[in-house]
Amino acid sequence: MTNHFQANGLNGGQKLPISVAIITLNEEKNIARALKSVEWAAEVVIYDSGSTDLTVEIAQKMGAKVTNGAWLGFGSTKHQVTALASHDWILSIDADEEVSPELRNEISAKLMNLNIETAYRLPRLSNFLGRWIRHGGWYPDYQVRLFNRLHAEWNQSNVHEKVEAKNYESLISNLNHYVFKNISHQIQTNDKYSSLLANDLQEKGKKFSWFHFLTKPSVKFIECYIWKLGFLDGWPGYVIARNAAHSVFMKWSKLKELQMLPENKI
Repeated sequence: MTNHFQANGLNGGQKLPISVAIITLNEEKNIARALKSVEWAAEVVIYDSGSTDLTVEIAQKMGAKVTNGAWLGFGSTKHQVTALASHDWILSIDADEEVSPELRNEISAKLMNLNIETAYRLPRLSNFLGRWIRHGGWYPDYQVRLFNRLHAEWNQSNVHEKVEAKNYESLISNLNHYVFKNISHQIQTNDKYSSLLANDLQEKGKKFSWFHFLTKPSVKFIECYIWKLGFLDGWPGYVIARNAAHSVFMKWSKLKELQMLPENKI
């Protein structure tokens, strides 16, 4: 089943009938770049969960519709911003991402023939330490971001959220990702996500394993740096592999910490 858009797209001078959905929190350094990359879309809706910088002011000045609300977890918050959209076709991007001109043109060319029961994966290319990273497991890093909300939706997961749909297909043009400002930002993010992942393991009843604790960090480094050719990305590739290993170490360490708490002991 395909949809039938009447818009002429970019070539006809009309904006495409898509709602771009973004969640934000203190993204003043990124939001303008993201919004500029989707000026061709009919609407941008933003759900902001308490920014204290200029994120909201910049977004509103650039024409985005901003709603303020509490943080609900990644899956639930993205589900919420999708519900605020005016159009059923949703392009979900993060504030630190940018729709490349090639991806814009591909969406415009294919929009009339998109299947409403299919969610579309976008290859994501990340920039870290001034370099586009193409190895180490970072690329193509497919992300399901383009879907019709009548036939697909975000799940309610607090971390590693995903769009659930009947079918999936992939586009070929990149969604650009300005992933971390610097190494400290990467470490802070890994610390945050390792806590979320440890809590997720705890909630699922996963028990701490000394074997996993002692082996998985080293395996992760070898996977990223050797098996997935991270060494071809130079120094940034080494930093990525090292920090990926440390993130795994932190996840298992935090799971052990959670299970040592008196309230979690049986």
